[in-house]
Amino acid sequence: MTKTNKPLLFQAISIRTILPSVVTLLAFISGLSSIKFALAGKWEFAVAAILFAGIFDGLDGHVARLLNSTSRFGAELDSLSDVVAFGVAPAIVLYLWSLESIDRVGWAASILYASAMALRLARFNARLDADNDPRKRFGFLTGIPAPVGAALALAPMMVDFSLADVSIKAHAYYIAPYVIVIALLLVSTLPTVSLKAIRIKKEYFVLVMLVIAAIITGLFVHTWLVMLIIGVVYLVSLPICFVAYQKRLKQKGRP
Repeated sequence: MTKTNKPLLFQAISIRTILPSVVTLLAFISGLSSIKFALAGKWEFAVAAILFAGIFDGLDGHVARLLNSTSRFGAELDSLSDVVAFGVAPAIVLYLWSLESIDRVGWAASILYASAMALRLARFNARLDADNDPRKRFGFLTGIPAPVGAALALAPMMVDFSLADVSIKAHAYYIAPYVIVIALLLVSTLPTVSLKAIRIKKEYFVLVMLVIAAIITGLFVHTWLVMLIIGVVYLVSLPICFVAYQKRLKQKGRP
């Protein structure tokens, strides 16, 4: 007698397989929660929830690789979570916080940002950036990553949180073009820094750990100010990465 396969409903799935998807769901839930906080006018909680979604998003892939439980289902869930947490949620939060005051223009900027995030993730899923892409081979990413894009888009809110005497919220006509620029960076083909490709010499290890400790301490003391500094450093890295990438291309093209 031949052994029949059990129906899919009765097939057992190990906890190891589920854990990465649970972490991804935490990112999804954090993104949705940010909208709830925004509707209640709790703006710092709204931004913090999206930042936590970024932490969970960074963890799910590592958990999947650590447990050797990567799956097509997990990859699809991750993309759907990213669209909500880093595309839809920041767009709605920004609109409710400031862009609503300029009505159609503000809504257009919000839609453009969310659409750019969806297009970026669709491009990633479609594997348009093939393995032989020179940016990937040289250790760069293409465009700014989804969590970074969300953090940069929310930077005006962080400025408002950091500077008690300055109200950025009222300057929606400046915030809208800024959000559009971030949207363009999301779908751009600019080479951007990849943390995975960074290598640290052993003699600098202790110094780097000290800098990381200082950053973590700063996040506890002046969270939004430190986040802004990190954002500025990242933006400054964009032209540096472009120059470095062009240099690598020229070196590769030499006989």
